[in-house]
Amino acid sequence: MGQRKAPKDGDRKVGRRALLIGGTVAAAGSAVLARDELARLWWRVPGVEKPRKEGEVDYAGARWVAASDENWRRADRPDDYGVDMVIIHVTQGSFDSAVKVFQDPEHGAAAHYIVRKDGHITQMIRELDVAYHAGNRDYNERSVGIEHEGFVDRPQDLTDEMYEASARLTARICARYDIPVDREHIIGHVEVPGTDHTDPGKHWDWERYMKLVRAARTAPA
Repeated sequence: MGQRKAPKDGDRKVGRRALLIGGTVAAAGSAVLARDELARLWWRVPGVEKPRKEGEVDYAGARWVAASDENWRRADRPDDYGVDMVIIHVTQGSFDSAVKVFQDPEHGAAAHYIVRKDGHITQMIRELDVAYHAGNRDYNERSVGIEHEGFVDRPQDLTDEMYEASARLTARICARYDIPVDREHIIGHVEVPGTDHTDPGKHWDWERYMKLVRAARTAPA
């Protein structure tokens, strides 16, 4: 995550689908847009909102704490953007500091989940929505971001409880979106094109983590 303000990577700009909204009425009349495309866009028309339940979580073991609305973008994933990736982060700070900055509208970034050293999981953004966490618009739109409490240069921060809880979470995300459990689809922030971040760092044990994810993926839900 890092301590400095992160860029929003153009997430606030109007995207291709958003540009289509202005012509929705005309497109419907002229059949320019397909029916399924209109079905995905209807709730983006001003005054229309897709129903959500306040405080609802996507992972049963998580506790909900909302991030600032400025740190994510409303979406309807996976209908409007397919989800095919999980991105692993390290907070470069404490759990409490990560929650605080994700609630700060001036911070400009937040992840969907934070995993604490003791294995506690907090969800701050719905998986439906696009979190500003990767430093790359395309990767933001197609991924779920998971932060982990600690510092990249402190291997002692990466506890057994954290690895195990995070692996179970990632396994459920992969099951939900049919994401392959491999290193092409479960990556570190450092592997995102264009990023200047180094997390999760050299001490993150990818071999161990992937074994845990695979085990959790095949375990009964």
